[in-house]
Amino acid sequence: MSLNKKSVDDINAKGKRVLVRCDFNVPLKDGVITDETRIVAALPTIKKLINDGGKVILCSHLGKVKDGPNEKESLAPVAKRLSEKLGKEVVFVADYNVTGEAATKAVENMKEGDVVLLQNTRFRGKEETKNGEEFSKELADLADLYVCDAFGSSHRAHASVEGVTKFITAKGGQNVVGYLMQKEIDFLGNAVENPVRPFVAILGGAKVADKLNVISNLLEKCDTLIIGGGMAYTFLKAQGYEIGKSLVDNEKIEYCKEMMEKAQKLGKKLLLPVDSVTIAEFPNPIDAPVETQVYDVANMPADREGCDIGPKTAALYADAVKSAKTVVWNGPMGVFENPTLAAGTIAVAKALAETDATTIIGGGDSASAVNNLGFGDKMSHISTVGGASLEFLEGKVLPGVAAADDK
Repeated sequence: MSLNKKSVDDINAKGKRVLVRCDFNVPLKDGVITDETRIVAALPTIKKLINDGGKVILCSHLGKVKDGPNEKESLAPVAKRLSEKLGKEVVFVADYNVTGEAATKAVENMKEGDVVLLQNTRFRGKEETKNGEEFSKELADLADLYVCDAFGSSHRAHASVEGVTKFITAKGGQNVVGYLMQKEIDFLGNAVENPVRPFVAILGGAKVADKLNVISNLLEKCDTLIIGGGMAYTFLKAQGYEIGKSLVDNEKIEYCKEMMEKAQKLGKKLLLPVDSVTIAEFPNPIDAPVETQVYDVANMPADREGCDIGPKTAALYADAVKSAKTVVWNGPMGVFENPTLAAGTIAVAKALAETDATTIIGGGDSASAVNNLGFGDKMSHISTVGGASLEFLEGKVLPGVAAADDK
């Protein structure tokens, strides 16, 4: 997949109708947005198109919309917040059909620099299926140019992500990426495809199964692969260690052995925990006080559960990061939601904050951890999403990226 894509800087939007796929999948509580990170992240692209005199038509999904269109998953609160952020009215098309007569009229009435937000694309239903063909065409009918700025949806071949691009191309229009998408491609894509070495990858999180292809792909690309979190115990069991009541994926033990052999064959370092922070019972609630004991992995008692990397492991991992030039991190080192079991994750975040390397955090829990721990501003790039970043790290072709025009 070519990563050299045309961006909003490569188009002339003046007087043109520009459809922008954003990621406005924000958390809502009683109709109020509780975290507007994704709205803020979309502003640079939107402002650029407004300033260039484009007629800016925004679209996005919100929620899973399992029970059909409903006001709880309407984009109305996003339109309100966007109007405030942009200092100008964002005309909201409340029509559940998304691209119906109300949308057509709103777009016809637009002047240069105006902004329209369409209703939740998932209200249309079956956006990802062949039924999405008609929806793709209707979206393209509203616009002359298309901008994808929703990296969080770029791993889905949906009508508003990939389908629309074919119809834009057919009418002689261009399909480009926005600033947010460009940043994700530059950091994540180049880190994996063309890293400055030494390249260290850190993987954590609960299950090996969630990261099968990521582990295999990164072993081929990086110089050192560090494993932490719950998934590390399956690797330790594969090495013959007692892991007590720790999380284990018994079906993936052979896979872990294969990956350790692969690392050896390729001459790559695969670092696993040498000690573990253990507990007798899992805390309930998750952040409740808990008593811990640290054991070397060779001496883990059968009645205890490993829930974080130990201090020796934290020092080992921090040391591996010191000499790196590129670091990608996805997944916490332990049950970081509990203050007592967050030490390993904090140690890794601190090591990344202190290195001169390009540091890339691959969304999800690791992004939350880095931000919550106050290290966010020390990282080169924090991906806004988990799913798409993981697929990028797996080496998969992302439909939303592939569909943009090459430079």
